[in-house]
Amino acid sequence: MNSISLEQAQKCLNAAVEKAYKEFKRPICVSVCDSYGYQLAFFRMDKAPIRSIAISQQKAHTATRMGMSTDAFLARLNTDNIDIRYFCDPLMTALPGGNLLVSKSGEVLGAIGVSGLKPAEDQLITETIAAQFAELGD
Repeated sequence: MNSISLEQAQKCLNAAVEKAYKEFKRPICVSVCDSYGYQLAFFRMDKAPIRSIAISQQKAHTATRMGMSTDAFLARLNTDNIDIRYFCDPLMTALPGGNLLVSKSGEVLGAIGVSGLKPAEDQLITETIAAQFAELGD
């Protein structure tokens, strides 16, 4: 299984921070994990909420482990009436703001998690970065 490189992860972090600053004018925490769900890179903007550190990490972890965005995972939990505790992973969260980072060929290389804004805003940032990922890594 291939995984995102540190250079690619740092580009994702920078793009997420830039988007948060330009569009929302508020600080975020952003985490990128590898294809196994382990943190590879992290950034906390000045004055970002402390609680957002762990939340951003858990969003990235969950996206990788479940193979879907945390927004989609939340929908699945609600649709299937599943309790998140059934997955036996205390690092998982269903808060929107986690998304897969997929190569042009469709291989999952990692995930990004953002926290610090409204959940829909966190999700929007990760969707943007995920859509740009193939170009960011070139």
